Amino acid sequence: MANLNRQVDEVVPETERRVLRELGRRKAEIAALPIQEERRRLWTKLNDLASARPMVWAFEVPWHEMSLGNELEPVCSDPYFRHLEIMLRKELYQWDHMQGDMVVEPDILVMPMMSDTGFGMAEEVDVERTDETSNVVSRHFHIQIQDDRDIDKIKMPKVTLFPDMWDDRLELVSAVFDGVISVRKSGMQSTSIAPWDWLIRMTGVEEALLDMALRPDYVHRLMDRLTTAYISRLDQYDQLNILAPNNERWLGGGPQFTDELPPPDYDPNRTRTSDMWGRTMSQIFSAVSPAMHEEFALQYECRYLERFGLTYYGCCEPLDKKMEILRKNVPNLRKISMSPWIDLDVAAEGVGADYVFSLKHNPAMLATDEWDPEFVRRDLTRILERLRGMHVEIIMKDISTVRYEPQRLWEWARIAGEVAEQFAS
Repeated sequence: MANLNRQVDEVVPETERRVLRELGRRKAEIAALPIQEERRRLWTKLNDLASARPMVWAFEVPWHEMSLGNELEPVCSDPYFRHLEIMLRKELYQWDHMQGDMVVEPDILVMPMMSDTGFGMAEEVDVERTDETSNVVSRHFHIQIQDDRDIDKIKMPKVTLFPDMWDDRLELVSAVFDGVISVRKSGMQSTSIAPWDWLIRMTGVEEALLDMALRPDYVHRLMDRLTTAYISRLDQYDQLNILAPNNERWLGGGPQFTDELPPPDYDPNRTRTSDMWGRTMSQIFSAVSPAMHEEFALQYECRYLERFGLTYYGCCEPLDKKMEILRKNVPNLRKISMSPWIDLDVAAEGVGADYVFSLKHNPAMLATDEWDPEFVRRDLTRILERLRGMHVEIIMKDISTVRYEPQRLWEWARIAGEVAEQFAS
């Protein structure tokens, strides 16, 4: 114990520890509020296709524009605890200002300590910025994969777990938050992959799209290699027994609460992919035909998705005209995400009440010269009127800017919640 205390003092000095413990205390108090259980119930009903009302969630926030005081300013110097502090500050900030249907969990998770060699390649990119404080940038990718000779540049990742380091990290974090909030180990919950998002960084965007028409066999070999690499990583997570249920977290849409996962035969000592949600997307395929989407994306993504108990497809693609191929191909499909740039009538007809419709509300309305909250209200009312009778989550994400007026996003969350309540069944 004396050694542990010395280590805590060395890594997190007392002044920093007091800050962390206060943040943890607030998180624990908020997590104990009755509203958390009510929101879990509502998210569960949504994801189990028995929704009581549309649900609201916001993320991918331009945090560099959000602080009006020192709410988001970290004090910790150790990189791990600084990251943890920032995450706690963001969570509490969101609770204070823009909840939507946010759920605050009563614990702090310590993720596996491990290394991952990756796919043997990293993007080489030129960056242009319009705001030096923002991580939203324009990128020009340097082409690294041009033909068959380059396919083997994609390596199978090697995952190595460091269990002793994981135990040490758990012990250290538990000591910092002792008596304040629960700290526990968690395995890998994130199962979302985006093969084409990664691939175009290596091949170029126009080049990849042209190759599907001009060199289809080459593209098939490329996608087969990359898909095998993703599955290799997943297999290693399984072999290392570091997967964890993700039915209480989120995968890029709203929280994934469901009574359907994990299934009745679940063994808490060994989480399987069949106990989890899985997700894929092909955002670069926005202008690609359904037939080519099916051929060059879906057939490979489904090799990955077939492993999971429930699946979620899409992100910011306009999938309104591709519902037929999704229905036909995607195994255990439960949730479908679509961008704001869709034909709402076509999308509603295609999705119906068979799936959760994860609708991305247009973040451009937060970036206008003049903020117009009444336009937000009218637009959300129009959307939800058309989607009446469906299972809907309204998501605000990919927010590049709020014009340094964080109250815009606060108001969006409040208005979205009020409109959603009007459509309660």
